[in-house]
Amino acid sequence: MKLLIVEDETGISNFLKQGLEEESYQVDVAENGKQGLDLAMSGNYDLLLLDWMLPGLSGIEICHQFRKEFKETPIIFLTAKDTVDETIFGLQSGANDYIKKPFHFDELLERIKVQLRPKSVENPILSIGNITLNTKAHKVFKEHEEIILTQKEFALLEYLLNNKGFVCTRTSIIKNVWDIHFDYNTGVIDVYINALRKKLKLNAKEYFIQTVRGIGYIAEEL
Repeated sequence: MKLLIVEDETGISNFLKQGLEEESYQVDVAENGKQGLDLAMSGNYDLLLLDWMLPGLSGIEICHQFRKEFKETPIIFLTAKDTVDETIFGLQSGANDYIKKPFHFDELLERIKVQLRPKSVENPILSIGNITLNTKAHKVFKEHEEIILTQKEFALLEYLLNNKGFVCTRTSIIKNVWDIHFDYNTGVIDVYINALRKKLKLNAKEYFIQTVRGIGYIAEEL
């Protein structure tokens, strides 16, 4: 597996490179945003580790540009930014996970392993009411109209439909959609649910994504 670290603090990047190579990963390092974006866009990497604050281009800008071409490659932010709003913003930008500095190398290593774990094969066509989700084509339709979703909105809808008829807690959603293993910021789910409902143009009779107060959400046809 080949990883790209985009980090301008040499001490951190050298430490990570040495540790990850000892775990048999191939590792390249970029010290600024432009170099990081150029390397990332080569498409040669299985996972990106991005610092948020970088000279040239920020990690957020790299993430936005990279996601236009590469939908599936995991991205983990390494950053000192730690508010809930900043976490939500980082995830909405296309990141799969988010770890705050300072961090333990063993925790980062486990998060990398989770992101690189082979995904199980699911039913390629999922549906609820007049909404159809094609996991292979990565497209969503409402009747014959294609609905354009972000990567995380798509992943959230896919998770809900894979568990249709069952309540999905906020914690289970954050762990399975984002692969993040902490609970305090699960309010990010509410932001995405509202955006999803709006994009799917759900009317009063299309109450397919229901709120289970105090617990989470359920995809269900009434």
